[in-house]
Amino acid sequence: MTSHAIGTREEWLAARLALLEEEKALTRRSDELAQWRRELPWVRIDKPYRFETEEGEASLQDLFGGRSQLLVYHFMFGPDYAAGCPSCSGIADSFNGVYVHLENHDVAFTAISRAPLAKLQGYKRRMGWRFPWASSEGRAFNFDFCASFTVAQQQAGIEYNYAREPGVAALPAGQGGGEGIASDMAATCDTDLLTYTRERPGMSAFVLEDGVVYHTYSTYARGLDGLWGMYPWLDRAPLGRNETGFWWRRHDEYGQR
Repeated sequence: MTSHAIGTREEWLAARLALLEEEKALTRRSDELAQWRRELPWVRIDKPYRFETEEGEASLQDLFGGRSQLLVYHFMFGPDYAAGCPSCSGIADSFNGVYVHLENHDVAFTAISRAPLAKLQGYKRRMGWRFPWASSEGRAFNFDFCASFTVAQQQAGIEYNYAREPGVAALPAGQGGGEGIASDMAATCDTDLLTYTRERPGMSAFVLEDGVVYHTYSTYARGLDGLWGMYPWLDRAPLGRNETGFWWRRHDEYGQR
């Protein structure tokens, strides 16, 4: 027998209406935070960033594609990865259905990773994705926007998600270069934990005005929850996220365990 509270339809409706008031308050607060994001000061970008794209070499301004705004997803796919991060892959599964709407609302979209373009293109074909994906291999973009880190930075302690992490100079004890969810995800990319965690997920926003590119916003880690399509649905499922470890997989890997 269930241990969950059982009630009448009238009791359910009363509880639901109370919750509705809180949901509405959360929506209003979310609107306020969205306005706050838009009011952040802009930071001028003068560095001449270059990328490899399916159309050839491109500047940061080129990535706007004639639009005034650009959203970038910092996809964890380092040069030494054999496949993209499974969590980033789960988030990216929603990009196909979203980016076309953004592009028709004056907002360009692209994912950017440090893996070579050919590797990104092969993985993109495997996943059945169509959204733009640029390579910043051998260049500073991902490092400057706190989505990639050097070995020296990792050893000294990195600044990620606006907080400092302690330095890590060696792999933790355990099979496969460490234990835990991060090590499990690293293994799915055929790399070790330290190499895997030198890449981090995030998103950044830019605006182009009078020929000048400005950085307007970046978020990382759980700031990306709202972009991961499955989580808003799971948060409304009867058991919620109900997570007990690394349960998600790339969409073509379910049933292969």
